Formats: sequence, structure tokens, C-alpha cells
Amino acid sequence: MNIIIRPYQDADLPSMNQIWNEVVEDGVAFPQEDFLNAETGKAFFAEQTYTAVAEDTDTGNVLGLYILHPNNIGRCGHICNASYAVSSQARGLHIGEKLVSDCLIQGKLHGFRILQFNAVVASNIHARHLYERLGFIQLGVIPGGFRMKDGHYEDICPYYHEL
Repeated sequence: MNIIIRPYQDADLPSMNQIWNEVVEDGVAFPQEDFLNAETGKAFFAEQTYTAVAEDTDTGNVLGLYILHPNNIGRCGHICNASYAVSSQARGLHIGEKLVSDCLIQGKLHGFRILQFNAVVASNIHARHLYERLGFIQLGVIPGGFRMKDGHYEDICPYYHEL
């Protein structure tokens, strides 16, 4: 398996929509509740500052993706935000680490100074360990900040990384 991170192409959109929707369906990480379709997925990924995929060049399969965009506007426009999605079939292969590492580079290349995560669910231990290993700093805890798919609320932990 040879994983590269590269800018997405329109041909990747069906796989990207499927991977994104899988995370939305899980209901434990993304705030979105609506699934992407061919039309909404194309518009959603195109409107980001940068969108990349993790491709297994041995098979041509897209195994994950990330989106990068401003976290705010104006005087806070130098802070970006990102979301990551890895296919359930490819989890545990360190694809998330490759996506986050590339995102840190792309954030800086696109003129951002800080990458901030607004809503990392406290129980998402694998993501939190990854972020901390890569040098992200937790800002605190927002009690009950995320409504899980089953309706209960969990804490969220904002993180940031200077670029």
C-alpha cells in the first residue's frame, strides 16, 4: 500500500461523498446531519480553500480526505479550520496522520497562521491522541457541546496549532 495525499479531482467525488457520508452516518464526529449527493458534494468540496484526498496509488482507491477553510472572517481570517474523514475500511493505517500533517503544510501555504478545531468530541480518543502527538494544544472543554447520534450530549475539546 502506497498512500499519497494530493488535491482532489472531480473523478474522486463519488468516493469522497461516500467516505464523508459514512462519518456523518456514524454521528460521533461531524456536526453535519445531512448526506452529500453528487450535486451537493461537488459544491461542498469545491467551495473549500483546499480539499485533498488520501489515495492508495497501488489500487487508485481514495481512502480518506480533508477539507481546509477559514474558521472565521476579517480580523480572525488568519485562523483556519479543517475536517478529516477516513473510510472505515482504512482506519488504523495511519491515514489520518498523513492527512493532518499535509493539512498543516497546506494551511501555512494558503496564508493561515493557526489551525483550530472547534469541536473535537471528547470521546474521540484516537483523534485527540493524534492531534496532541502532532503538537496541537487543547484550549479547554465545552461541556455537552456535541449532540451524539443517539441524542445524548458529550463534551467537546477545541484544539489549535500554530502554523
